Amino acid sequence: MSSQALVLALMLCSGLAQAEPDADGFTNPLEQLNFNPHLNQHEFERASLDALQVYDPWESWNRRVYHFNYRFDEWVFLPVVDGYRYVTPRFVRSGVSNFFSNLGDIPNLVNSLLQFKGKRSMNTTARLLLNTTIGIAGLWDPATRMGLPKQSEDFGQTLGFYGVPDGPYVMLPLLGPANLRDTGGKVFDFVAEDQINFLNVAEVSSDHPEITALRVVDLRHTTNFRYGQLNTPFEYEKVRYVYREARKLQIAE
Repeated sequence: MSSQALVLALMLCSGLAQAEPDADGFTNPLEQLNFNPHLNQHEFERASLDALQVYDPWESWNRRVYHFNYRFDEWVFLPVVDGYRYVTPRFVRSGVSNFFSNLGDIPNLVNSLLQFKGKRSMNTTARLLLNTTIGIAGLWDPATRMGLPKQSEDFGQTLGFYGVPDGPYVMLPLLGPANLRDTGGKVFDFVAEDQINFLNVAEVSSDHPEITALRVVDLRHTTNFRYGQLNTPFEYEKVRYVYREARKLQIAE
């Protein structure tokens, strides 16, 4: 975010903090908002544009994919997830999520090592050992209870760590927002997990596609984002901007 946008955000927060609640419990922060007199309208507009501009040369196609994802989510994904939640007890869903989360620590470890993050690598190694043994192949997550939270790392972050630019924004079918760098990273992580074949899951999944299907359903079950939840006609722009900024923070960790 540019320095002008940061100044604007701080200025808005200051104005919001001083607002008095109305009788109905809401506030009217704009009535008491004091603008910095040194920031004219031109600076305000430039800061706003700097904060929102994302390199999206394939926007027309991306918007079509976004609409497809929206409808697929509404008509297929979420009904399947609702059915999964209805027929599956909570402790079973938790065990499934923990199991696949444990598998996901394999690419997390690989990418932590590639970025020379020693402490994070040891943390992830300890998680794998504890959850695979005490947690019975990852069905439980004792590592988190013991103060070893999951720390996600992917190859897109690794590339960003070494200075590879993110490239054009991409909306992937079913998978959602990404960019050119992170799309390649997803492929690498998939291949790495498949080749390592931890707990023989990758090999078994090739003969039993229902395992892959269950993993996809679990991924959607554990993802809180819902299309349309922002209740704005500019949801595409907001998702695009938040994704870019979130990735910057993850790479900088």
